[in-house]
Amino acid sequence: MLFQRLALTLCLLLFAVMAHAQDYYVDITNETGYTIYYLYVSPEHASSWEEDVLGSDVMPSGTTQRVNLQGYKSPIFDIRLIDEDDDTYTFWGVDVSRRDLVVTLEDLD
Repeated sequence: MLFQRLALTLCLLLFAVMAHAQDYYVDITNETGYTIYYLYVSPEHASSWEEDVLGSDVMPSGTTQRVNLQGYKSPIFDIRLIDEDDDTYTFWGVDVSRRDLVVTLEDLD
């Protein structure tokens, strides 16, 4: 009986944790005319940018990069791209569950 209660409690806890953490993704299209060297995606209001999701890859103009975001409680993210000239394109409070991004020169910081 004790084992069944413990198993039920663990299942309920696991379900509660899974219900709060979700997986998201955002497709980002580079239409700047420049190659993007760095792409940072962090939860909204994070104190610092998370690691560069491109790693050693780059994102040439005209290409799209899918960024998978796993285990987050909210679909709201801040996104920053840095191109070959060190120009930045920053998007604050992007709801990735509702939209993807097309980055153009008009988005230059």
